[in-house]
Amino acid sequence: MDAVLYICHGSRVKKGCDQAIEFIERSKSKIDVPIQEVCFLELAEPTIEQGFKRCVEQGATRIAIVPILLLTAGHAKVDIPEEIHKVYQHYPHIKVVYGTPFGVDNQIVDILIERIKETEVTIKKDAMVLLVGRGSSDPEVKKDFHEIAQRLAHKGGFQHVDTCYLAATTPKLLDGLKQASESNYSQVFVLPYLLFTGILMNEIRTELKKWNKAEQEFILANYLGYHDRLSNILQNQVNKLLNSQGNEYDVYRYS
Repeated sequence: MDAVLYICHGSRVKKGCDQAIEFIERSKSKIDVPIQEVCFLELAEPTIEQGFKRCVEQGATRIAIVPILLLTAGHAKVDIPEEIHKVYQHYPHIKVVYGTPFGVDNQIVDILIERIKETEVTIKKDAMVLLVGRGSSDPEVKKDFHEIAQRLAHKGGFQHVDTCYLAATTPKLLDGLKQASESNYSQVFVLPYLLFTGILMNEIRTELKKWNKAEQEFILANYLGYHDRLSNILQNQVNKLLNSQGNEYDVYRYS
């Protein structure tokens, strides 16, 4: 019997975890699999071990494991596979196939454009966007993030979309804001590329208060969030996983 185990990141802020669970509950109806469980990589429960065990206890013989993450970095390549490897030792008879984060997808670009429009601020011709990522030392993340920024500029009709990060790599948020403030753009839409609310969103909100000036407006858009379009991407990924000829060793393909 097939099962899907959704692995969310986890947060110290309860609302962030609640948003993840609510998103999975909404998505389940689109996915025709009898067993579907949610768990967290860190900072919350159920853990990966607990989630895996729940699938097995309900009769799962094959588990599609899907990381609910935006981009492919250390969590998807190392941390989650390591945790699954530990659990798998106790259930060697279970077949495991492993998916990928949401990655670069035009549906995500559509969400970003929607978030900007939700600010209800009239977009001027000389507006720019500062796309703020969580950050990773993995070069693949920067490459993918740059690709998303380019697609946003093209599809959203912006003259310029710049990128910065909250941690682990450069340019940092302060660098991005400083560069934007020294530009000739009269509007700067600051767009957090985050799945859930929490400490990082609060950090952006606090910092942004310092940058508005008469000749240049900084507008904070809402974070990406668990949009319904992500459910569509998730559905496609689960179907692809379960229709593949993968085997249990797929979980190690990033290692």
